[in-house]
Amino acid sequence: MEWSLESIREMVAGGMQSVRECEICAFSIAMCVLLLFMWYCYRVGREHGSSPLRGRYLVGPGRIGGVVGGFMSSDCRNRGKGKRGSMLEEQNGFAFCQSSECFRCTSAGESLNQRLYHSLQEYAKRYTWSGMGRVHKGVRDQGRYLNSRPTIQRPEVFFLPDLPSAPFFSREVQRHDVELLEQSFPALLAEFESIYHQPPARSGSSLPPGWKANNTPRGQWWTYYLVNQGTPLVLNVRRCPRAWRVLGQLRTFIANNVFGNACFSVLTPGALITEHYGPTNVRLRCHLGLRVPPSCELVVGGEPQCWSEGSCLLFDDSFLHRAFHEGNLEDGPRVVFMVDLWPQCSRC
Repeated sequence: MEWSLESIREMVAGGMQSVRECEICAFSIAMCVLLLFMWYCYRVGREHGSSPLRGRYLVGPGRIGGVVGGFMSSDCRNRGKGKRGSMLEEQNGFAFCQSSECFRCTSAGESLNQRLYHSLQEYAKRYTWSGMGRVHKGVRDQGRYLNSRPTIQRPEVFFLPDLPSAPFFSREVQRHDVELLEQSFPALLAEFESIYHQPPARSGSSLPPGWKANNTPRGQWWTYYLVNQGTPLVLNVRRCPRAWRVLGQLRTFIANNVFGNACFSVLTPGALITEHYGPTNVRLRCHLGLRVPPSCELVVGGEPQCWSEGSCLLFDDSFLHRAFHEGNLEDGPRVVFMVDLWPQCSRC
């Protein structure tokens, strides 16, 4: 090959032309990727704003306002008082409401769907971005998932597939938080005693300030919430600074989220909490036994377990479960400190 100024010029011109063609090709590819990304965002936003849950909850026995019937929070019960009769219904010994402020009592629709997305995205972000896709798919196909669930596990609001499924869980799955709660047993018991033995909040009431009575077929079930559906109850928190400090030290406590609760729970002798489902399987409920008389039992998914003072019991309350205290009056109440924890999931 003969080298000349003309041949060099031709080689340089050809190289520049190739570079320009590559730039055009790369630019075209980048634009296609950008357009695909914008289309994806549009689809996600559209499905987020729509109501894939609407109309997918059957109305029937035990299902009120489009959501499977279950316990309403004490605060919802108070909000329901004084409203129209259609807003509050008694069924199987429990009260149900349709307060727009209660996540579990909200009818399926845009409001429920948007709050559900927000809550579950917070859960997915604790793990990997692939968890976001599973959550999105889970919300989109929720009607199919719930309708195909066996009666032993049928959460009221949301079921996320592929999570570990069992009525009870080993303490090892939440080792840090379980050990922290059990180490805090003396402080939590002392704080319970201080709020439980206060004089009644008002004349004609047998309950001290901050306590709420829940409907049961027999006996008494009282709760003292520090966090109710993700919202701290300020006055109660002020009366329980040590319990609040413990909650702040938990790694997996569901804080600032509608699926998260923390409370002292009391069952008097003879009390029965009949079978019901929790709202979702994306949480684990933890009971720390504070006072546990004989003849007290928790049955989850047909499996009975007994509480133990100073020890934690972890269970999935999306399974059908009930609790009872069949002891005598002299045995005193059964008392637990209850917290909701995010489950550890390696597949999220």
